[in-house]
Amino acid sequence: MTIKKEDILLPGSLQLIAKKAVEGFIIGLHKSPYHGFSVEFAEHRSYNSGDSAKDIDWKLYARTDKLFVKKYEEETNLRAMIVLDNSSSMHYPKNTKSKINDSILCSAALLYLLEKQNDAFGICFFNQKIDYQTDVKSTKSHLARLFALLEIELIKAQISAKTEISQSLQQIAETNNRGSLVIIFTDFLHNNLDEVFSAIGHLRFNRHEVIVFHLFDNRTEKMFDFDNRPYLFEDLETGEKIKIEPDSVKNSYTQRISNLHRNIKEKCAKLKVDYVPLDLTNPVHQVLSKFLQKRGVMKS
Repeated sequence: MTIKKEDILLPGSLQLIAKKAVEGFIIGLHKSPYHGFSVEFAEHRSYNSGDSAKDIDWKLYARTDKLFVKKYEEETNLRAMIVLDNSSSMHYPKNTKSKINDSILCSAALLYLLEKQNDAFGICFFNQKIDYQTDVKSTKSHLARLFALLEIELIKAQISAKTEISQSLQQIAETNNRGSLVIIFTDFLHNNLDEVFSAIGHLRFNRHEVIVFHLFDNRTEKMFDFDNRPYLFEDLETGEKIKIEPDSVKNSYTQRISNLHRNIKEKCAKLKVDYVPLDLTNPVHQVLSKFLQKRGVMKS
């Protein structure tokens, strides 16, 4: 299912889009290490006196003349916080599909999926500090409220705010229950990556599972694909402007940005953080499908 930008312009349409985006996805972003009574078979073990007869594998008994009990995997409710960078650079490109736009579409789909699993979920927006952070709940009314909040962000005028990821993540690490799932959407346009990954390390130290969606526009931000004529480039977060001809800096720029992306990916791997590149030139549903397939939660 292709998600089109024009789909999200209608009030109240985000929940419908999220529902379409997750059709075909199976029920989990997680598996419990514990065993219980769900529909998914895990393993056999020998029958012990007192075990329920309904759990005996009678077909296996017919073949082996021995009693074995089926053990199952159970789904346990998790607590998930979706964290969205809402700084000015996330509103790039202007007048087109922006990073914040794709972040919200992905977040809506993941929220819909989490609600279907009876997991608890919340959202958090930050720029220089946390703008707001919702409670973590698992009700349909809570989901409807979060969709409404996301739709408000979609139509808001662009704010002028710098990125301050590290302080916000440090706060999230302390205020969310240990062992939560924290899903971060950001473009990593921050002056000090070491501070950012120190904060992510704090999340991991508090036993949070962390998934990072790294947003960028491959054509302009990574490949620096512009006509060779004078351009006036503006830093969306500082307002600083510079006039250059792209070809004069293209080679050095693309080398530096490539090194930056590689560094981010390596730091995520070192901390055992799931790294998901989200190129704005790719459809959102393709990015989500690839990600969920990697986690083994999608069926054909």
